[in-house]
Amino acid sequence: MSISVVIADDQRMLRTGLRMVIETEPDLAVVGEAGDGVEAVALARRLRPDVVLMDIAMPRQDGLAATRALLATPDPPRVIVLTTFDTDENLFNALQAGASGFLLKVSSPEHLITAIRVVAGGEALLDPAVTTRVIEAFAHRPGPTPPAALGDLTPRETDVLRLLARGLSNAEISAQLVVGEATVKTHVARVLMKLGLRDRVQAVVFAYESGLVRAGG
Repeated sequence: MSISVVIADDQRMLRTGLRMVIETEPDLAVVGEAGDGVEAVALARRLRPDVVLMDIAMPRQDGLAATRALLATPDPPRVIVLTTFDTDENLFNALQAGASGFLLKVSSPEHLITAIRVVAGGEALLDPAVTTRVIEAFAHRPGPTPPAALGDLTPRETDVLRLLARGLSNAEISAQLVVGEATVKTHVARVLMKLGLRDRVQAVVFAYESGLVRAGG
């Protein structure tokens, strides 16, 4: 079964280029294109793609607002935010909006294809560099009141969330806690389910917003 993709960008030439890259892969299919955020939301709701590639700077409604609108609907698509500018503000706002990935438009075709497959598979594009910048974004924020949902986690699930929020992979968490990697995957799945989160990106944002993990902690 192919992974369906909607491309949302106000530059027609860029959309054409992205389509050409994506459709070289037999397991990927572009099912629609949108030139602004309003059109992107309407198109995604109608076509129900697996993944939406969402530009940030678009007319009528920007990509961040469109992402929030899409992810507020039942069974939403996964969203990868595309941007020309590698700024902390864009990164942080994209993660807060609920995006599962963040890519620069200068990323290689190989990176784009990998990103689509990873995100469509239910994972998120979260590497140590991104995690570090999320930490820095929270470094000087006042400490929040921990949400009640944290109390639903077992001590081991809380440990897993802390390590996940610091950018550790499942294998690294496994080594740190001296448990099997399959056990870690189960803990991660339970953390996401109990907290109502879609993926590891949201888990990182939640951990810092809740005060469970603090920069430098």
